[in-house]
Amino acid sequence: MLPGVVAGHYRREEAEFDVALLAERAYAEFIPATVEALDATARTATLSDGRQLSFDIASLNAGSRTDDSVPGSREHALSVKPFERLVGELRQVSHVAVAGGGAGGAELAMALRHRGGEVTLYSEHMSFPPELAKRVARVLRRRRVDFRPGMRVDAVEPGPVVVAGAARQQFDLVLWATGAAPLPWLAASGLALDERGFVRVDASLRSVSHPEVFALGDCAALDEAKSGVHAVRHGMLLAQNLPHVVAGTPLAAYEPQPRALLLLTCGARYAIAARGDWTAEGRWVWWWKNAIDRRWMRTLNAAGAR
Repeated sequence: MLPGVVAGHYRREEAEFDVALLAERAYAEFIPATVEALDATARTATLSDGRQLSFDIASLNAGSRTDDSVPGSREHALSVKPFERLVGELRQVSHVAVAGGGAGGAELAMALRHRGGEVTLYSEHMSFPPELAKRVARVLRRRRVDFRPGMRVDAVEPGPVVVAGAARQQFDLVLWATGAAPLPWLAASGLALDERGFVRVDASLRSVSHPEVFALGDCAALDEAKSGVHAVRHGMLLAQNLPHVVAGTPLAAYEPQPRALLLLTCGARYAIAARGDWTAEGRWVWWWKNAIDRRWMRTLNAAGAR
């Protein structure tokens, strides 16, 4: 729902839920801190407040960060993660560049355009199947986003100035919405990682090197797109498997869903739907997505209600 918040269709509080209350209702201890280091062999996690926790079983649902390896992107661009900072910085919208041609970059570009900003979207390549990529490109241009396919951002300089090949252009703000990168502390965790630095897992989403550690969502190395749709399904499997771990009974396996439904908002109350080779667009798709999102939020807020 974040693009809807940026576009003005939702209030921020409509797209948030209270994690502490959810934990309380589940009789789980909630600790408001972040993991700074993990030692999978010693089974310890070091937190940002200095505490060290030991564990018998761990599940890493830690997500990812945006890939800020491009020179200057960390210093002179605003990452789309964490979302809290992003929403706060986007109160004033004027001349904005968005780097990243995935679903997040395209949705944010159109949301900012809907708010009245001048928006340029840089995309080295679109991470969609060909027919869906054509549909997204058409809608971007219809929304008057300055869409620049095949144009990679090579650097971000003070100004901020976007350097793309021989082209240089200054903006009021550069949003960084490129691909996912692993969280830094995974590198020293002792867990088996893939070549990109994400946790390698088996069919039950357990670490292949440390079976007492699960990895779900963006931080796991899986042959599927990193998206909330898949992460939710990972969480459902985790809820099913944790009791099996405690009981010592066989675990269920994850079944990838390559034809998962994608719903992509287009600034106004208009959206694109895709599943496999099928695509569609229209206001009805936005209302469909709105109904799904609001139902999901009602479920989470009802679970956390006192």
